[in-house]
Formats: sequence, structure tokens, C-alpha cells
Amino acid sequence: MQALIVSAAPAASSLTADLAAVAGSTLREQGHEVVLLDLALLDWHPAVRPSDYGVEELTAPVGKHAVDAAASGSLAPEVRRHQELLRRADLVVLVFPLWWAGMPAILKGWVDRVFTQGFAYGLRDQQGNPRKYGDGAFAGKKGLVVTTAGDRAEAFGPRGVNGHIDDLLFPINHGIFWYTGIEPLPPLTLLGVDSPVWAGIEDARAQVRKRFENLATDEPLPYRRLLDDYDAERRLLDEHAPGRSDLAIHRRPA
Repeated sequence: MQALIVSAAPAASSLTADLAAVAGSTLREQGHEVVLLDLALLDWHPAVRPSDYGVEELTAPVGKHAVDAAASGSLAPEVRRHQELLRRADLVVLVFPLWWAGMPAILKGWVDRVFTQGFAYGLRDQQGNPRKYGDGAFAGKKGLVVTTAGDRAEAFGPRGVNGHIDDLLFPINHGIFWYTGIEPLPPLTLLGVDSPVWAGIEDARAQVRKRFENLATDEPLPYRRLLDDYDAERRLLDEHAPGRSDLAIHRRPA
């Protein structure tokens, strides 16, 4: 298996950097090929720029620029390189600290710049149906989120003040992975790392090693497929989870 680990560690000495390295070494020990991208070390620019598409200014929708640049070969070399790494990967692992209820800007910017139209989305099947939410460009790949958060685990529970951790990660697991066809595996959430109850770095490393033990047999999150479970307006069919509107309705029953 080829694994692509993308780390949004803010510094080489950060917990995120440490855990990304543990994830990489664990996968290598299992015999997998691993590419680890440390975005801060790469000085990755998080914002989409005209130079990404070989133009002086953006005069059309960004998606059109991306399609045109891919066709003409003018897509920025670093974007093309990261797209090739993503294309070859069987497993995509995103490692990041939870900042302001989401990914740090550098990682969101990696997605913004690398997951371009015509490459990651904007595709249709032979019948003209949109390929997304289960049948995307990256169908056959798996994705895994490894994230840390400072507040205690209870604060990310069903009644926690921060919101349920599953809901906070929904935009990534469902809106990025599943949208593009990547099957999201249950995430590893290391919570309470800034609280007195945190068990410490060795425990965190052990949790990462354990999480990577059974990747081949892990069941992905059972998200519903667009073409099977939604109407023409892309609303969940009334027969599924009637009377509910929480984010969990987008998962098939266990």
C-alpha cells in the first residue's frame, strides 16, 4: 500500500509533527510505502493564486482556470507534484491540531490548491451523473484523520460545549474525503492534550500505533451515496431517518 501523510504541524517540535512521524514509521514497519508531507517545512502557501494556473490574474472562476491549466500544461509544478502523490496514494492521512473547530489554514490551503476541478471533482459518469459523495475521482482510496484538541473529551461529546467531534470533522470526512470518493475511516481523535488529565506523549504515540494496526480490515464510515439515497434536489429521501435533521442522518444505520 502507498500512503500519503499530510501534516499541518505548526513546528518541528509540535505534538502534531511527532505523531505524524509515528504514523509514518508505523506504516513503514508494516511494509507500506510512505510519503510524509510536512506543509510548514515545505513552506506551503495556503492561498490559491493566479500563478497556480499560469496566469497573471484570475479573470474566470477558479475551477475553469484549473481545467484550462491542466489542459495546457501550465498548472504550477508544485501543484502537479502533489496531485501525482495524491493520485498514487491508496491511503491519505491528514494529521493536524484542531484549530478554531477545523483544520489549520495551511492544510485547508493544501486541499484548496491540490484538489482542483477536473482532477478531484467536477467529473461525471457515462450516464452524465455527477461523480461525488461516494463515486468521486478518488474512488478506491481510503482516508484517515488524526487530530488533536486541547479541551477534555467530554467537551466534544454528545452534549459537549464544543459540539460533537464527529460533527466537527464532518466537513473533512464527508465534505472532502467522501465527496471525492475517498472512503473515510473512523478518525483518531486525541482529546484533552492541554488538560491536566492528558496521559502524555507516550500514550498518544501508542494510540497512533494502535490505530494503524488494522487498516486493511477497518470498515469505513458508512456514509450514504448521492445517487442511491438522495432526491433530484440532493435532499435525503424521506424514507431515511424521518423527522431528523442532524448530521448523522447522512450515515447508513449500523
